[in-house]
Amino acid sequence: MPATTSVTLNTGAIMPTVGLGTWKSKPGQVEHAVEFALKNGYKHIDTAAGYQNETEVGQGLKASGVPREEIFVTTKLDNPDQRHVPEALESSLSKLDTPYIDLWLMHWPAPMTKDGKADKDYDWLDTWKAMEDLHLAHPEKLRAIGVSNFSVEYLERLLKVARVVPAVNQIELHPSCPQHDVVSFCQSKNIVLTAYSPLGSDNSPLLKNTVVNKIAAKYSVQPANVLISLHANKSGHTVLPKSVTNERILNNATIVDLTDSEIDELHKIDETHHFRACHPAWTGWGGLGFPDCK
Repeated sequence: MPATTSVTLNTGAIMPTVGLGTWKSKPGQVEHAVEFALKNGYKHIDTAAGYQNETEVGQGLKASGVPREEIFVTTKLDNPDQRHVPEALESSLSKLDTPYIDLWLMHWPAPMTKDGKADKDYDWLDTWKAMEDLHLAHPEKLRAIGVSNFSVEYLERLLKVARVVPAVNQIELHPSCPQHDVVSFCQSKNIVLTAYSPLGSDNSPLLKNTVVNKIAAKYSVQPANVLISLHANKSGHTVLPKSVTNERILNNATIVDLTDSEIDELHKIDETHHFRACHPAWTGWGGLGFPDCK
């Protein structure tokens, strides 16, 4: 299918397909990256309380001069804040210096204590219920809620009791981690997928992959553009390339239409070169239901 420029959430809101990711984008750099991206056509910015850069992202939003209603802003509830959902929302609103958040995600289904240990006495399902309460009571302040790093197993548990179906599931997605099971499940439930680490995270070997380079040469683009375009060519997908470099921010916005056979070729990479850059074990909650993490 031809690449999209936006997707429609189950709330009816329009979410731009390509957003600027800000994971590991440090204060002192991220303000400029957000400002530059917005001044150069981006309309979607993704951050998280856990990235510890919401204040600077908010400064970049303001400095861009782009009206707030023209920007789609995603942030995430941090694992140690799962027992304190209303306070966490107010903190993010304050740091971002914005009257509303377009999309708020539970960052991981993995409650943690303030000292970074797994909080095994608390159920993330109660966190979701608190997020639902806030969204239903204050849709003008919290326009959509969703999840991140959710496997099919965890989504099934959630949907059994959910009053609000998550608008989005943000997961690691690239040719070496295509997660077809999660993608199919979310598409069947009208949950948009957001791909993080589309290049395979830091120093991605995917940029050197022969299939990726062959397709890039055909379209006269960089390998990164092929990896980002992969998601823009799938229905119900958005994607978060991240950079703090002007040239790369501009380049990452170039999306090409891929053929079905090229998408198949990219998916076949996983058969011989599977990896997951962001394994959930760090949370202390094990594999979180992902088949390749058991």
